[in-house]
Amino acid sequence: MKGILLLGLIIIPFLGYSQEETTDSIKVFFLGGQSNMVGRGLNKELPDSLDKTFSNVWIFHGNTTTQKNDSGGAGKWENLKSGHGAGFKSDGNTNVYSNKFGVELSFARKLQELYPNEKIALIKYACGGTSIDTMANRKPGYWEPDYSGKQGANHYENFLKTINNAFETRDINGGGKDDYLIPSGIIWMQGESDGNDEKVASRYYANLKRLMDLMRASFRNHDLPIVLGKISDSGNDEDGKVWDYGELVQYAQEKYAKTEKNAAIVRTTKFYKYSDPWHYDSQGYIDLGEKFAETIFNLNK
Repeated sequence: MKGILLLGLIIIPFLGYSQEETTDSIKVFFLGGQSNMVGRGLNKELPDSLDKTFSNVWIFHGNTTTQKNDSGGAGKWENLKSGHGAGFKSDGNTNVYSNKFGVELSFARKLQELYPNEKIALIKYACGGTSIDTMANRKPGYWEPDYSGKQGANHYENFLKTINNAFETRDINGGGKDDYLIPSGIIWMQGESDGNDEKVASRYYANLKRLMDLMRASFRNHDLPIVLGKISDSGNDEDGKVWDYGELVQYAQEKYAKTEKNAAIVRTTKFYKYSDPWHYDSQGYIDLGEKFAETIFNLNK
């Protein structure tokens, strides 16, 4: 735990930029989770209103790695555009875009409608196949803050690296003056990988609460709004359930949204179509991004 606390302390100085007349104020939102946050929507299926480079919206997409190395969390601020789905990579100097997208495009577009006079920044770090609980046996790694095993990366540490790297840049929009970044919400889409084992699924509420508490603390705001995406099941499996204990995870998500201050849940995922047994289709990601934006906006009101 000591290492985690030290990483957290590194972040703190960058979150409190002095807001003066020479700064730009920018609302910043964190997007995190597993593969349905990474995104498997196809760029070629985007409408023209989303297939563009967004003005006054910037994104820092932390490089994803499933191995224990220094590449996790590397990134570079750029204007938001398509290609931040599965296959995106960054070495901190160059962003390599993919042919896929996630919720970030429609999320940003809806936020611009809801905040017409505001600048928006997104920080994204997500990794497919990841669990919070280390007993889930997930090769890509875990969000368990204390994880130090040999199988996969510690994605909480990579989250901290992503946040730290993002806030190190004082002028994210290239406007020639420091930016005052205002943490405005956490969007979390994860839990499917915790739904295959009964014991793991039964611990999801406690694991989620601990992780969200630590993420809020990294932004120095213990009341920072949090929106969860409720996991769903395509039913595309021999027994009709992809996630055998998904209902336990869903119950935990509902409990968190009901009992936690400044938290909410998006439930429309149960209506989405799938591109495979695990991932939503392009229209699902577009709708989910819009619902995330509307919900976080209402919490911030």
